[in-house]
Amino acid sequence: MKKKIALRIDDIGASTKKYEVYSKKLFGNILFLKYLKYFRAWAPYSEMTVEMWEQVMDILRKTNACLTVGVTAAWVNKDNSIIPFPEKFPAQARIIKQGWKEGLLEIANHGFTHCVVGKHLPRLFSSNRKYHREFWDWISRDIHFEHLEKSQTIFQEWLGESPTTLIPPGNVYTVDTLEAAKKHGIERINSYIDHGVESSVRIINNDQIDAFHDREIVLEGKVWLERKLNSYNPDTNFFFIKNL
Repeated sequence: MKKKIALRIDDIGASTKKYEVYSKKLFGNILFLKYLKYFRAWAPYSEMTVEMWEQVMDILRKTNACLTVGVTAAWVNKDNSIIPFPEKFPAQARIIKQGWKEGLLEIANHGFTHCVVGKHLPRLFSSNRKYHREFWDWISRDIHFEHLEKSQTIFQEWLGESPTTLIPPGNVYTVDTLEAAKKHGIERINSYIDHGVESSVRIINNDQIDAFHDREIVLEGKVWLERKLNSYNPDTNFFFIKNL
């Protein structure tokens, strides 16, 4: 029987790539240490370039694969101001939309901000990782609804339609998120967490998902994706998350 896999790339357009600065090493979160290569666990790194996207789509064509792209709808600046993805990265938005129209990419909602706005900046003596998850249970219910409404509106204005797949940042979401998702056109949530609540929104776990981040491609180049696809059995069938 042929294996069904959905490839998923996360964090497109997320300011998390600039501000989620922390270390997993002992004493690594003290002052500037978290920025040094030896101590640094995540950020900062750059957004994928148009050239990188062209390379990714060329690889997908050659391997008869497809890719679900988790796009964060807006970038959060240092001063808490918010810029929609197509305005912050217009060239990337154009080529991603081209790949979407071609049927190579599924655009999924990866949150409005990816973070808790106002708490997203690096800290002097601790990790800020937990604040780079958007849909915590200690966040106001109204924020869950507001963020999904605003993000879906940005996607609608950019693509002419809104995503039906939600990839909650860090797999974190609540019953409030689930209800907000239903209200704003989300049909499925991809997360290994299932709150066991009856809903028309389907929960898709990660059993058939190969998830990674834009960070791998930014830091290692297209060869990273080529190696990943070459590691699969030739009989593997690639699907979008929405088609699993």
